[in-house]
Amino acid sequence: MKLFVTLALSYTTFIASQTLLLATPAFLFSTRSFTTVAQTAPPSWPQPESGNPGGRVRGGARRGTYLSHLTALVPFFNGKPDSVTNVWGLTTEAKPTFWVHTSYSIKDSLTKDCAYTTEFVLQDENSNPIYTKPITLPAQPGIISISLPADAPSLEIGKQYRWFLNIGCDSNQPSPPITVEAVIERVNLKPEIAQQLKRATPLQQFTIYAQNGIWHNALSTLAKLRQQNPQDAALKAEWKNLLSSIRLDDVAGEPIVLEKP
Repeated sequence: MKLFVTLALSYTTFIASQTLLLATPAFLFSTRSFTTVAQTAPPSWPQPESGNPGGRVRGGARRGTYLSHLTALVPFFNGKPDSVTNVWGLTTEAKPTFWVHTSYSIKDSLTKDCAYTTEFVLQDENSNPIYTKPITLPAQPGIISISLPADAPSLEIGKQYRWFLNIGCDSNQPSPPITVEAVIERVNLKPEIAQQLKRATPLQQFTIYAQNGIWHNALSTLAKLRQQNPQDAALKAEWKNLLSSIRLDDVAGEPIVLEKP
């Protein structure tokens, strides 16, 4: 209860102090601009201004009467989740964290006729793979994170990168892999916004990122807060609001898996 009150007070104080800055259009980045609003999440997330991101926010397969699936936790545009045109989000980090919900688990792999092989792939703008990583399925279905390690290539500012999570069945009769696909672009914050982030608490940082359309930073910041305070009702509400803003309400109640995949 004490944590809830502390977070609520700090959040309210921060919003009051930032109203003049965040309630009006402002040029926040060196390469693009966004209109910000005095809400935790924008009414719509920024869409790509160039390129042809494409992507697939969901991938699934039916096993008997049960539909298992992957869901990339990324904004999507110009269609429904299963027939989407662009799956795309922004980051300010050179080595960001990616988040996916999976209904697959290591238990499924051990009890089915085949072992599931899972791989994360990152491509550059020319569709060249620049980083691949085998992923261990979690012990239970849920939301997992995939972070780029120190030896992975750094994302360059202003460039778009395509990432995939693929789950295949390693058997004598292979089937097409279950796949999600999205594009991430790194942008550069203006110095005044960067200074605000340095002085802000993690909850305030989440608010700044969300209000300014930086999806991956906002998601990762809030996810870490929820992992640290799993029973906090205010953070649960913020998490649900965030995923609802990209029409992924159905996975908002799923657990964040603490094991590193």
